[in-house]
Amino acid sequence: MIDLSLVIPLLNEAESLPELHAWIKRICDDVGLSYEVIFIDDGSKDDSWKIIGQLKDANPEIRGIRFQRN
Repeated sequence: MIDLSLVIPLLNEAESLPELHAWIKRICDDVGLSYEVIFIDDGSKDDSWKIIGQLKDANPEIRGIRFQRN
């Protein structure tokens, strides 16, 4: 059972995604919450989708949805 689901829409946020995930993970781990993070890429032109994929591969709590355009 998941205690918390976070849905995070984003556009061109490649640089901030690893830090955001690390912050969410640290907080949830500290308070003992199970969680999932659903990143929604709203047509990014940077490497946001690539970063989401890397985070997903390393962390089972990460999911991603990609829209082709904003």
